[in-house]
Amino acid sequence: MNWISLLGIEGWISRWRANIIEGAIAAEDRIELARLEWADEKRLVGMMAVFAVALLGITIVALTLLSLAIIVQFWDSPKRAMVAWLVAGGWLLVWGIVLAAIISVGKKAGNAFALTRRELAQDWRAIKERL
Repeated sequence: MNWISLLGIEGWISRWRANIIEGAIAAEDRIELARLEWADEKRLVGMMAVFAVALLGITIVALTLLSLAIIVQFWDSPKRAMVAWLVAGGWLLVWGIVLAAIISVGKKAGNAFALTRRELAQDWRAIKERL
């Protein structure tokens, strides 16, 4: 004897089964989205690390050349001083470009897992509407 059909809960169980299957598929999709966003986040953090190392190296060179330019400024030839200041200014320009690149990557990295958060928020709204 089939108690499920006798009690009339067969439709209810099939709806729950369909909801559980749909939920499992949705969970797999969200996990895949999170994995893709994690890979993107790792790439951005790697770029930040490379740019930070570059900024550190350029800062050391720039400060060394800036110190050299200040020493040369008080040396005997005015042309030598102008060249030293131009070289130091060029290094400072390169430093500024690398700093701008770090800031740009940092702003992108600050928005981690945006797609996953949006999808989960939509799922939560859909669940609340059903209830």
